[in-house]
Amino acid sequence: MLVSSKKLLLKAQKQGYAVGQFNVYNLESAQAVIAAAEREKSPIILGITEKSIDYVGLSELALIIRDLAKMSKVPIALHLDHGRTIEVVRDCLKAGFTSVMFDGSFYNLGTNIKLTQKAVKAAHNKDIQIEAELGRLGFINKKARSFTDPDEAEKFVKKTKVDSLAIAVGTSHGAYKFTGESFIDIERIKLVRKKVQIPLVLHGASGALSDLVGQANRYGAKIKKTSGVPDELIKKAIKVGISKINIDTDLRLAFNAGLRQNLSQNKSEFDPRQLLKPAYKEITEIVSQKIKLFGSKNKIHSVKSRLPCRQTG
Repeated sequence: MLVSSKKLLLKAQKQGYAVGQFNVYNLESAQAVIAAAEREKSPIILGITEKSIDYVGLSELALIIRDLAKMSKVPIALHLDHGRTIEVVRDCLKAGFTSVMFDGSFYNLGTNIKLTQKAVKAAHNKDIQIEAELGRLGFINKKARSFTDPDEAEKFVKKTKVDSLAIAVGTSHGAYKFTGESFIDIERIKLVRKKVQIPLVLHGASGALSDLVGQANRYGAKIKKTSGVPDELIKKAIKVGISKINIDTDLRLAFNAGLRQNLSQNKSEFDPRQLLKPAYKEITEIVSQKIKLFGSKNKIHSVKSRLPCRQTG
């Protein structure tokens, strides 16, 4: 069922677990994530980036996911991830998204507040929840990162009336998050949690799993040694106040590993549907693992299991 992310996150915040946002980019990835959620009886958020919108098309991608969600008994929010302009936020609201994010973190605080206020107004006019970001992710050297300031977070939330807040506490996007020891500023999460009441979000949280990298590399990939966020740090972050966790890189690695192995081992196969099956399976397994890690397993009532995609001759 298609739902707003607001209720999902408020429940997670109250009960001390996190809801996973899993980024998808086509039919198979969306089906795989939903299959895992149904297996584990977990709410989920399906994230769509601007790059995925450019790749598939907004109306096409929204239609696919809205229909899949409506057929499912699992609570599913359709979310714009890292919308960089007010225009893309409005476009996604018109397309039927049930959650959006405006990312003004690359601006100074004042500009971020002003632009986020506009995005919040657009979302709230349609009764849709909106996420914002404060602080900067994406710098490999943690000394160079601009971590979220707790006092600024309090000011930001009060002025923007945003529904959830992504904070910078040491993680970064991509598969190469750390140059040295893995790090999340747990004490900073605690301080921000004391200052704001809305759900907090952790971006850049993939584990960049070495077994998936190894599998992909055995079958032709040339992926360098990755550096992700260990499960222990994820558990600590949830314990002190994180209610939503974004996963993208691990799904890409899973898709890559499953597809490459199948292509290598089944060289006579030319049916794309058959070739994509292992990629679907790998994503489903990874999402199931993350759901258990985040504590959202069995957080909904019983659901019917989703059948695998039908394959025709």
